[in-house]
Amino acid sequence: MRAATLTAFLCVFACCPSRAQETEGSRKVVNRVTPQYPSLARGLKLQGSVRVEVVVAPDGSAKTVEIKGGHPLLARAAQDAIQQWKWVPAPSETRELIEVKFNP
Repeated sequence: MRAATLTAFLCVFACCPSRAQETEGSRKVVNRVTPQYPSLARGLKLQGSVRVEVVVAPDGSAKTVEIKGGHPLLARAAQDAIQQWKWVPAPSETRELIEVKFNP
């Protein structure tokens, strides 16, 4: 049982290229990283959306990335990708709501 649990856990972090679509908030994204579709989720033919709230710093980097909803197997992939996004600089922080859709 432990080996199966460990294998499932490790598979979550082994990623393959995904067919993920993102919808962004009001601030323009200048560098978008596509989320990698987790192999375990792909094997289970899991699809769905992950909702993410990002606090974007004035320099355009992601200050915080918080999952607001979605399947846990897909959430980490969305969070890791969005953490690398860059937005247009602005005078102050902004909050952006993003939805990432995963389809196997």
